[in-house]
Amino acid sequence: MKVYRTIVSVILLSILIAACGGGQPTATKSTELNLYAWSEYVPQTLLDNFTTQTGIKVNYDTYSSNEELQAKLQAGASGYDVIIPSDYMISILNKLGLLEKIDLAQIANFKNIDDRLKNQGYDPGNQYTVPYQWGTSCLVVDTSKVSRPITKWADLWDPEFAGKIVLLDDEREVIGMVLATLGYDKNSTDPAQLEEAKAKLSELMPSIKLFDSDNPKQALLAGEVWLGQTWNGEASIAHGENEAIQYVFPEEGCTIWIDNLAVPKGATHLDAAHTFINFVLDGKNSVLITEEFPYSNPNKAALEQLKTVDAALYDSYMNFPATNPSAEDLQKTAAIKDIGEATALWDRIWTEVKGGE
Repeated sequence: MKVYRTIVSVILLSILIAACGGGQPTATKSTELNLYAWSEYVPQTLLDNFTTQTGIKVNYDTYSSNEELQAKLQAGASGYDVIIPSDYMISILNKLGLLEKIDLAQIANFKNIDDRLKNQGYDPGNQYTVPYQWGTSCLVVDTSKVSRPITKWADLWDPEFAGKIVLLDDEREVIGMVLATLGYDKNSTDPAQLEEAKAKLSELMPSIKLFDSDNPKQALLAGEVWLGQTWNGEASIAHGENEAIQYVFPEEGCTIWIDNLAVPKGATHLDAAHTFINFVLDGKNSVLITEEFPYSNPNKAALEQLKTVDAALYDSYMNFPATNPSAEDLQKTAAIKDIGEATALWDRIWTEVKGGE
């Protein structure tokens, strides 16, 4: 009888442990997701559709540069579940231990990504990221205001454009552009070259109307500026509203970049993060991004979808160099790289030059 009682007790205890999860946290389904991403980059329709289909509410906070994202994460910002950093920033965040690995087994729609954009040097094997959008940062010109051909960054220093220039509010883009104008590597860490770039940028400062990474197209469309530096997606939107606004791959070269969906260390809604990433990579969802923010889409299924749902936009996408650059244009591009300890020197130069605005 004692043996019988013991067996019954063990069975009951086992049932109780199983009901409580065996001492392990029970699996829960998240009801919210905290997204931290670039401004004017994630369509509200995409977020609304995600909530409708999954029941997961999305809280969307924005930043204006990779460095702003890095600073916030390093300062201990917690609660974010998905971020969208650029290529070189992935390397930096990974070195700092600020990224979670993602489980590609939960991202079935990863198959939709163009193979040429997978397995990049900043994330071999896509252990931490999947591509969201890609593009370039080149010259933009309102040809209704500027009659002569603009073919290189050096043209910005022409006195006739004083007060009519917009540049991105991004030190890696702007200082890199100046270094290229001087014939140097846009990722230079040479102190002498960087001081020369500082002096060159200081010469341009009186001609710069504004620095704007959030919405540089606005000043172009308003006629407040005539030319400058912008993201390809901003140029695409501006061109759609005013065909005189053209995108130019400068002779000195410009930036090519890939922005990525990633999960920050300590994300509290990992299940929602994976669900969201997989949702975005579905072709019919990813096409919403191109329809509203036409950068270059790495999603093959999305482009096929676009051809079906909006043939005119598809043709515009395929025929405009900002969204579908030629092989010749791509030869003029180079990626921003992690410059390590030289970042402090870049930061100082950027602060000092802009401090004299």
